[in-house]
Amino acid sequence: MIGPFRGGRTRAAAGVPSQPNVFYVGQVNGGVWKSDDYGRTWNPIFDNESTQSIGAIAVAPSDPNIVYVSSGEGLHRPDLSVGNGIYKSTDAGKTWTHLGLVDGQQIPALAVDPRDPNKIFAAVLGHPYGPSPERGIYRSTDGGQSWQKVISKDENTGGSDVEIDPSNPDIVYASMWEVREGPWEDNNEYNGPGGGLYKSTDSGSTWHPLTGGLSKDLSQIYVAIAPSDPRRLYATLATASGKLAVYRSDDAGDNWAQITTDPRPSGRIGGGDLPIPKVDPKNPDLVFVASTVSMRSTDGGKTWSGFRGAPGGDDYQNLWINPNDGNIILLVSDQGALVTVNRGASWSSWYNQPTAQLYHAIADNSFPYRVCAGQQESGSVCILSRGNDGAITFRDWHPIGVIEYGYVAPDPLDPDVVYGAGRTEVSRFHFSTGQVQNVTPIPLRNPSFRANRTEPLMFSPLDPHLLYYATNVLFKTIDGGNSWQTISKDLTRENPGVPASVGSLVNKGAEKQRGVIYALAPSFKTANTLWAGTDDGLIWITRDAGKTWSDITPKDLTAWSKVTQISSSHFDEQTAYASVSRFRIDDTHPYIYRTHDGGKTWKLITTGLPDFGPVDTVREDTVRKGLLFAGTENAVWVSFDDGDHWQPLQLNLPHTSMRDLWIHDSDLIVATHGRSFWILDDIAPLRELAAASPDAAHLFAPAPAYRVQRDTNTDTPLPPDEPVGTNPPDGAILDYYLPAPASAVSLEILDAQGKLIRRFTNTDKPDVTEEELQKQLIPLYWTRAPRQLATTPGMHRWIWNLHYPAPDAARHEYPIAAIPHDTPRYPLGPTVLPGNYSVRLTVDGKTSTASLTVIMDPRVKTSLAGLQKKFETESRLAAIVNESTHALLQAGALHDQLDKLIPQANAGAKAAIEGAQKKLTALLGASGAPFAPPSQEATLTRLNAAASTLYGQIWQVDAEPTTSQLQALATTDHDSADVLKRWNEFKSADLPALNRQLRQSQAPEITIESDPHHDEPMADEE
Repeated sequence: MIGPFRGGRTRAAAGVPSQPNVFYVGQVNGGVWKSDDYGRTWNPIFDNESTQSIGAIAVAPSDPNIVYVSSGEGLHRPDLSVGNGIYKSTDAGKTWTHLGLVDGQQIPALAVDPRDPNKIFAAVLGHPYGPSPERGIYRSTDGGQSWQKVISKDENTGGSDVEIDPSNPDIVYASMWEVREGPWEDNNEYNGPGGGLYKSTDSGSTWHPLTGGLSKDLSQIYVAIAPSDPRRLYATLATASGKLAVYRSDDAGDNWAQITTDPRPSGRIGGGDLPIPKVDPKNPDLVFVASTVSMRSTDGGKTWSGFRGAPGGDDYQNLWINPNDGNIILLVSDQGALVTVNRGASWSSWYNQPTAQLYHAIADNSFPYRVCAGQQESGSVCILSRGNDGAITFRDWHPIGVIEYGYVAPDPLDPDVVYGAGRTEVSRFHFSTGQVQNVTPIPLRNPSFRANRTEPLMFSPLDPHLLYYATNVLFKTIDGGNSWQTISKDLTRENPGVPASVGSLVNKGAEKQRGVIYALAPSFKTANTLWAGTDDGLIWITRDAGKTWSDITPKDLTAWSKVTQISSSHFDEQTAYASVSRFRIDDTHPYIYRTHDGGKTWKLITTGLPDFGPVDTVREDTVRKGLLFAGTENAVWVSFDDGDHWQPLQLNLPHTSMRDLWIHDSDLIVATHGRSFWILDDIAPLRELAAASPDAAHLFAPAPAYRVQRDTNTDTPLPPDEPVGTNPPDGAILDYYLPAPASAVSLEILDAQGKLIRRFTNTDKPDVTEEELQKQLIPLYWTRAPRQLATTPGMHRWIWNLHYPAPDAARHEYPIAAIPHDTPRYPLGPTVLPGNYSVRLTVDGKTSTASLTVIMDPRVKTSLAGLQKKFETESRLAAIVNESTHALLQAGALHDQLDKLIPQANAGAKAAIEGAQKKLTALLGASGAPFAPPSQEATLTRLNAAASTLYGQIWQVDAEPTTSQLQALATTDHDSADVLKRWNEFKSADLPALNRQLRQSQAPEITIESDPHHDEPMADEE
């Protein structure tokens, strides 16, 4: 997951009164998140479940370990998501059990009896796009094992809210809402008069409507109980005729009155969602509503003022107030979740939640490449796929001026420019200035043109000057939007009609609603060929650059079957793939079509896809013919046989809406509508998979590896609780497959001459022992865990960091360029040169090989000769570090042995020992403090420190060594020859002579230890 860490629409909110630091939130299509530090950090706790669409969260007041979650956001938005029932945790969110109400689709409210954690109410709103019998208010008395419908009206009216009186849990209030959505983008929500407010005084067994003072055509209503005066109720309501208002009751709901004429607290959030009221736990006159701006009244709802908000509208969806302390408030919005502990004087951030709702994905041609999209509610984003600082941080993304729902089209000829489109807006953004220009062909609204929130905008893959933009007609520009040409007629259905799924609530004139072009696919083979699809169910093709268009719609594609995407083939002119969603006509089945004859015939290709899963995107691989990827409302899928069969490619992805896929070189990018961007690094194995034998071990051909610095940060590292996206692996990605358990596995890297560079085995010992780790100054959450080659059956991935073996060092460190849980111990070995290498996999004696190409970071301008000079210098210094380290440690160990021997030696032996000590001391030299001046004499200590320092300077940057560094190398080389010669002479002459004297004196002989390694503790870096 790369980010961005900018929250998306969040509806569900709950806290734990007895644990004021603990909160739960549910992003409408991003799962359940938990914070135990007042919102400083949020962690996903629902990722393993089959839906991420969340409507409500309820913590049992009598047992905070019991948490209920209902799925289906319950908001009627054009980009809404649905769920599959209710879930329960008995361990505060560690594990979950699916309880039922699977066909509820949208369950926006839950309430748990404060006396009994097994008694729970659920408001089931039902299908947003069609009738459903499961609508209503449900009750369970056995912790969700079984459910009883306690309020039911009809298949068109569902439950929207349920509240329990905290002072008398036998009193329960419940709301019903009659609503339906149509398949078109705008003016598609239809509210009926069948809503209402109900009350039970026997814990939900019987109910009666509350109508006193309320409008007779009540459609939707939310209720809040004043905990300190439970007869005081507040309500926000909407009627079928369009009235919006705030009401109050002072007699427990028997009678109601509109309490204010101020339209702000009841205004629909973002033009659609009815605000939710909440009351302070101690003051019945202090009431809040979550609205476009969060509002507050201190006089019982009569007058209102802004509590939290911003220009443009943050769009607040819900809030939870700690019943024990009204200063603690959890506020959720279209931007994410916030916490205050001082009644709103200050708040936590929503820039720590990777729950962005993205519409499309595209990558530019820069390196590292940027991934760009419109972000629902917030705006837009381009984010780097790799950050210079070892991770993708807040420094690595920026808004790009695109409308929040829009397509993005980076200019293929100018990396400074990004285009975007949605509605009738076409934007042109410059990174250099940050300025945005509207270059739309429709500067003023024109009844001839219709546009949805998200409209196709893309460059021709064959002509980088040619940019297309779609509404109900298709436009093109070749001058960056300065002028446009219309190249199609209206491609939508003339009379699509009203589908039966909408029912009887539809407004007069709705049958005249028409669609727009929703999908566009320029040909990769011929510039004159384009494919287009509409949201009302048509597919078209032109072979003459738009002069004439042919209707090639599959015969079974009915009106309002939205063509979500068309993928034209990279390999032949006649092939295309179309994903279709019929979700908005209450059909959640998957639909993907394929043609091999230019649209004359189409085949439905959905074998292997589950019954639930409207398809949002289909993409053909750019390299391997027949390799397809698809994204549905809750999963990513892959087909190796041109769509004839599909299988999941979910891996660690949460089951959110996969709105778009994009393939950039060997990476598969996913734009989710609730969990930001994800990248599957290196899909080369998928391209090769069909050719691999399932009965034999297999080494997959790796994608080219870029030689990029792991982390160039020179300052204090970002703290572990600062949110960051994950960089791609720092090295070559090596994938292999084992059909059965293996005893011995090795991977070897060889250069172009066949010389061994690195060897890894399944029996390799860690570079640092657990005992050594425990002595580190830094907390161990910074360190990279040791790895071994896997020997278990299945696919395995190994990362070679593009380094030769590290030199043995007298001193190791963890660099300030640190990443939590992923910081290697320095020094690392010399960096390999760009070029050709081979990889050799050996499994229980059987060997296979693959070629590997290492490519230099394109941003580095050092010549190959300069890199060669750097490599030679690194290698020589690494050898000096290695030799001097061995000598230094061995000499130091000998000195220690002599120190221990002196007290027990006789006079003759003592003189010999002291003489040897004098020579050793001269060889070793003084260790000194880190910033002490170096000794004047060449010693092992000075040599090792100088070589290590020089090695670090040259190793850390992809540049030719400077003249000064090369001069320092010459000095170090000279000192190395001198000092190591003296050390070897001591070993070959002085040490044997000393041992002869020790034997004559019957004293223990001195021995050279083969591995006397000793690490100094890590010091602070200034």
